Amino acid sequence: MSATLIGIFLETVSRYRKSAQFMRKAAGRWDAVSAERALGDVERFGLGLQDLGIRRGDHVALLSETRYEWPIADLAILGLGAINVPIYPTLTAPQCRYILENSEATTAIVSNAAQLEKLHAVAGSLPALRTLISIDPSPLDHPRDVSWEAVARRGSERMARDPQAFRSEAARVKPRDVATIIYTSGTTGEPKGAILTHGNIASNVASCLEVMSLLPTDTSLSFLPLCHILERMAGLYAMLAAGVTIAYAENLETVAANAVEVRPTILTGVPRFYEKVYARVMENALAQPPLRRRLFFWALRGATAAARARLAEEHVPPWTALHARIADRLAGARVRDRVGGRLRYCISGGAPLSAKVMEFFFAVGIPIVEGYGLTETSPVICLNRLGRETPGSVGPPIPGVEVRIGEGGEILTRGPHVMQGYFKNEAATRAALTDGWFHTGDVGRIDERGRLFITDRIKDLLVTAGGKKVAPQPLEAKLKTSKWVSEAVLVGDRRPCVMGLLVPNFASLEAEARARGWATDSREDLVLRPEALALYQPLIDSLNEGLAPFERIKSFALLPRELSADADELTPTLKVKRRIVNQHFARIIEDLYTHSFAATGTPASA
Repeated sequence: MSATLIGIFLETVSRYRKSAQFMRKAAGRWDAVSAERALGDVERFGLGLQDLGIRRGDHVALLSETRYEWPIADLAILGLGAINVPIYPTLTAPQCRYILENSEATTAIVSNAAQLEKLHAVAGSLPALRTLISIDPSPLDHPRDVSWEAVARRGSERMARDPQAFRSEAARVKPRDVATIIYTSGTTGEPKGAILTHGNIASNVASCLEVMSLLPTDTSLSFLPLCHILERMAGLYAMLAAGVTIAYAENLETVAANAVEVRPTILTGVPRFYEKVYARVMENALAQPPLRRRLFFWALRGATAAARARLAEEHVPPWTALHARIADRLAGARVRDRVGGRLRYCISGGAPLSAKVMEFFFAVGIPIVEGYGLTETSPVICLNRLGRETPGSVGPPIPGVEVRIGEGGEILTRGPHVMQGYFKNEAATRAALTDGWFHTGDVGRIDERGRLFITDRIKDLLVTAGGKKVAPQPLEAKLKTSKWVSEAVLVGDRRPCVMGLLVPNFASLEAEARARGWATDSREDLVLRPEALALYQPLIDSLNEGLAPFERIKSFALLPRELSADADELTPTLKVKRRIVNQHFARIIEDLYTHSFAATGTPASA
């Protein structure tokens, strides 16, 4: 396999010559894009960029939703030896400005008029930014604005004069060349630009393919942001290297419908996606008539028992196996049909996946392979092997990657997957890299079989006023498996005890309110009702039963709205920015502590 990303694509086109390398939906129908057609699109756009002045080492920003043109632009940039700087399309204009300025991007490719307008608002203060290219037809109101079609036309003229021009440029790209600068989500501060070479990412592709089952007959449905390293490496480059057909969902809201249409065999998602699927299935089951509801949960219990035995590598008793086969007809097959009926397995990364959610998917016949990594590690460090999955573990390291546990339980990794450093940030680079070992900032342990377990993130640890350390993420993950909870955030750093902020699943809570006849004028009123709080108290009580006294959640509040990326409370990959949430809901947090201590007369034990 080629050691450059553009080389991987060119090899794939030559080896597989697929009639449907990519699929996209337009005007209500799916369009299959052949490998040769995609190559032509890459060549034309790449030579058009070169005609606009893009040269080796130049930084080109890509601000777009996940769609067919994203990989075309990416591969065109990489084939010129230029550097792709992806930007999340959900970022605000000031956030985009920071990345464009810090990365020194000279050109930005945007998806549509809304994204173009966003950059127009900040382009005047970015003298290095010479060109804005719009994929969709948009008002081109400035001399720097250019259409995608115009760039492709310029490239076609170059190809007519020299058909091998692009491939000649691509042949000059080396594994050591920088491929991309990806800005981290910034959960704890300003984003940092991780510098990744072609060799960094290509080595990760090769290592993952040694332990993953990907076939030219597979079809992958892509819906995660391609600006995130997980979808870019696993959902694009690895799929291309294995000859997999990549179908692009229309948007996040249409994933379920698109899955029925495309019938994928592979799907890559983040834990929040799987949690939402699980919650939706549970909601639908609970809404069924009593007999069908009891039948569903009877089936699910049997299937879950069989799944747990399999995951624990234990013998499945004959009665359990029979129960599971009946359950599959009653429940499992129906769930699988809702995602096209052909899924061989799913891939999960980006955050820890709840063992309960993982067991559910195995119970309905959809295995999930969970992995672990970061932007700075290209991204995969560890990966469960299909057929040897372990709930709660992210598996052993992939081939060629070293992992060890450092001071304070921090996970360290070394190998060809580790970034070159942070762009224009030597202090952060020195803090992250020591003798080739990258400090992940995550806390974990390695068992006797070499499998890694993530227990928390160092900067997310809550240190109570009594000096006790509480890992919030595993507790939050358990709360989010409830049909009543959309999001959970624990607080308690430098406080006497731990408290909980719960975002209700408003669909479930409001349905319950209507059923019980609660009179409420707004969500603000609803979350304060004693009857509503009483629905959530058993969740807290159940969680607290297995915890040490200092870990227990003393009290909780229901938040009146969802957390959002627009409010800067979530990263684009839906990770909670704990610091921002603490700021935005400071009054609610203070009230929790004030009322809790007023009720008891003394602070809770820390």
